[in-house]
Amino acid sequence: MVESLTIRRPDDWHLHFRDGATMRAVVPQTARQFARAIVMPNLSPPVTTSALAAAYRQRILDAVPEGMAFTPLMTAYLTDNSDAEDLAAGFADGVLTAAKLYPAGATTNSDHGVTDIGRIAGVLEKMAEIGMPLCVHGEVTHADIDIFDREAVFIDRILVPLVERLPDLKVIFEHITTRQAVEFVDGSGANIGATITPQHLHINRNAMLVGGIRPHMYCLPVAKREEHRLALRKAATGESTRYFLGTDSAPHHRHAKESDCGCAGIFNAPFALESYLAVFEEEGAIDRFEAFASENGPRFYGLPLNEGTVTLEKVSVSVPATVDGGEAEIVPFHASETLSWRLAS
Repeated sequence: MVESLTIRRPDDWHLHFRDGATMRAVVPQTARQFARAIVMPNLSPPVTTSALAAAYRQRILDAVPEGMAFTPLMTAYLTDNSDAEDLAAGFADGVLTAAKLYPAGATTNSDHGVTDIGRIAGVLEKMAEIGMPLCVHGEVTHADIDIFDREAVFIDRILVPLVERLPDLKVIFEHITTRQAVEFVDGSGANIGATITPQHLHINRNAMLVGGIRPHMYCLPVAKREEHRLALRKAATGESTRYFLGTDSAPHHRHAKESDCGCAGIFNAPFALESYLAVFEEEGAIDRFEAFASENGPRFYGLPLNEGTVTLEKVSVSVPATVDGGEAEIVPFHASETLSWRLAS
């Protein structure tokens, strides 16, 4: 039995910090585990330009505790009016690592998102030309499409035609939730990768709906049927190098989740590595955890691997019922549960 695991320091290739007091409260949770993180731009108002991204990056860096080494990797929020030259300049200067496609209305603060992918054809062509990655929230938002089918329909209607039209575009299919998404990635070329969250490896839609509505299990894309969860676990713990760690950690205050119109998002940052490693242990794939957490992501993005290490030990850790969220408390993923691994150093 493995009692301790030391791996190259990992990165989080998809998360939300928010802004203001909430951001200052949650940044340390990520910085103590991860060397880098792809930071989502869906603030209000959104981070749509390289200048706004640079300013947001500085606010994040100001929130990193002294003595912690952490690099936020910034993204720009695509709109129907995005400026291809500004994005290219930000990418060339190292301000931007990627751009993010939110279909309008798909998730939190996405109302300014792209209404028709044809409207950003020039931007995507420029990104393919310069090698700038595209992070994709892969759901359609049409009212006639069942929420549990939105990812699968997005693949057929948007993603397949996009990849066929721009085969050189590097695409990260973020927080995938379905068997169809796994099949799409597995059947695609080297320019298509995907992130997988800890919650979608642990829960199916029963966790959100059985025995009463559980708002802290509600995220977008929503958890799906058990067959999809099992497909994700197989993908994450398998040998493909095109799946990598992306928590989609999304802090929302408890009162905002427990309301008559609760917001989507699961805050998993405090025990992200412990949560993921539990899955790899259950799947008999601890030996593949380092690749998923620390190697596949930077290689896909074309960035160097981290030099440092982290160690997890086989010790029980109790997850608190709530954590500090700045202006108000946040209920973390696995709240009041006991996990079997602990980040030691």
